[in-house]
Amino acid sequence: MPQPLDYRKETPSQTAGPYVHIGLAPGAAGFDIYTNELGRDIAGPDAPGERIRVEGLVHDGTGAPVKDVLIEVWQADSNGIYPHPEDPRFGKVAKGFRGWGRVITDFDTGLWSFETIKPGPALGRNGRMQAPHLSFWIVARGINLGLNTRVYFADEENANLVDPVLNLIEQQHRRATLLASREMRHGKPVYRFDIRLQGENETVFFEI
Repeated sequence: MPQPLDYRKETPSQTAGPYVHIGLAPGAAGFDIYTNELGRDIAGPDAPGERIRVEGLVHDGTGAPVKDVLIEVWQADSNGIYPHPEDPRFGKVAKGFRGWGRVITDFDTGLWSFETIKPGPALGRNGRMQAPHLSFWIVARGINLGLNTRVYFADEENANLVDPVLNLIEQQHRRATLLASREMRHGKPVYRFDIRLQGENETVFFEI
């Protein structure tokens, strides 16, 4: 006969449960409850710079696409200025530029995508310039803690070679896991960036 417990059962160890999309991206989850849903517009319609599309898949350890991922994106504008008071050039940020967005994967295919402007080189710690990049925060069911990574652009070879964060990665071949490849599609630049959570060619993640 089972011994009765005098305490409550533990809930599953998940920070992102089955309702994460309803709470954080309700429109994408089929709940059209806001006139302007937070996180859909990263660059704004008037920000100068090259308009690009970024897309990809998130793969699990077996190589299968994960279809319930939420990704938050942070970036600088085309001049490398962040819309945040800690950026010393904050007052010169592009008009209407938000620099932050939130996307989820397609529930059928696992593909995620968003449109923005390509960021410029941004000032980092100790006054060192960083190569153009996007910062990602990734959550999904089964990921206990959000994962932080970066997306660099493979066509920015010279800037990538001297980027202080990329150079922190001791195994040089692993730096390639942070590079998005460029192609032209219907006359528009598209960057492909696939994320691998485990296994061969696992994406580099950062502790922040």
